[in-house]
Amino acid sequence: MDLTLTEEDFLAICGSTKFAAEMAKRAPFSSLSQAVELSRDIWWNEVDIASWLDAFAAHPEIGDGKSLKGRWSKGEQSAALSTATDSTLQKLVDWNQKYKEKFGFIFLICASGRSTPEILDALKKRFGNRPIVELEIAAGEQQKITELRLAKLFAEKGSSTTQTVTAFSNIPPQQSTGRRLNHIGAHLISNSEGSMEHCPMQSSSRTRPPITTHVLDVSHGKPGVGIEVSLESWNGPTVPPDMFLSSRDTVGWTLLGSSITDNDGRCGPLMPVVDHVPAGMYRITFNTGKYYKKMGAATPGSETKSGFYPFVSLVFEIKSFQTLEHFHVPVLLSPFSFTTYRGS
Repeated sequence: MDLTLTEEDFLAICGSTKFAAEMAKRAPFSSLSQAVELSRDIWWNEVDIASWLDAFAAHPEIGDGKSLKGRWSKGEQSAALSTATDSTLQKLVDWNQKYKEKFGFIFLICASGRSTPEILDALKKRFGNRPIVELEIAAGEQQKITELRLAKLFAEKGSSTTQTVTAFSNIPPQQSTGRRLNHIGAHLISNSEGSMEHCPMQSSSRTRPPITTHVLDVSHGKPGVGIEVSLESWNGPTVPPDMFLSSRDTVGWTLLGSSITDNDGRCGPLMPVVDHVPAGMYRITFNTGKYYKKMGAATPGSETKSGFYPFVSLVFEIKSFQTLEHFHVPVLLSPFSFTTYRGS
């Protein structure tokens, strides 16, 4: 028998209103495993980072017994509270505050069955993470909590099917951790003036994004100004570089960022400033057709009315041993040819 659950039920499981609404739309569920698999897909692939932060904020701080008013929070932290001393609780309070000041959200961990010393040790270890990494770890812990609460909800509602959910999935279906970090980084850029203002980025040893570009219009001897540029990463099937051309899966590309070249022919950030750029295939695309149409309109009768290439798309590979390097991929452009190289 299918189990009908409401948006309010799902909001008690996960404090993200968007997540709760999406789960409620898909109800009823024929089994716990169906609900869990769907929750993973929605959490990792459909809700945004602002929704993650909403879910984090709905939790009491670990070790704060006075704020345990949620439907399941007290039971989930029972092991931690029973093993806590005044000293360890104070340390938790202090480290929680440090964590929140650094990352902009509370420390989140699936506390069920964990002692206070275990939680404190995990907090200290995770404190050294970069924000973009820690954000995904916290999201994984939230998903663990969601799955445990789903099982409890099914039991409360009298589901006739008794099931055991398999190991928690911290990584989105068919996506590697590196790829997911790219997605998060792109989202952080696009929301830098919005909901992520209170989640500061940790400073990196780099001073610029690991992938950059510029355009020089060699036919006019000046920078290529006003050219639309986009950067994508390959998220499709893993294939050897020599077989890449035979792959026709165009939906495998994921947009990381876009910009327009300035008066110096340089564009704004196409990805976050991160220490390690994930290994894989990348593509930079330049809207040269639009550029030359604009140039032609400015100079009637010129050969630049329409260039031979409507766009220039460059695909390159970053190998696993190159993730700390910088990749500057410029273009020297003319109406009927272009040149590129790896610069510095």
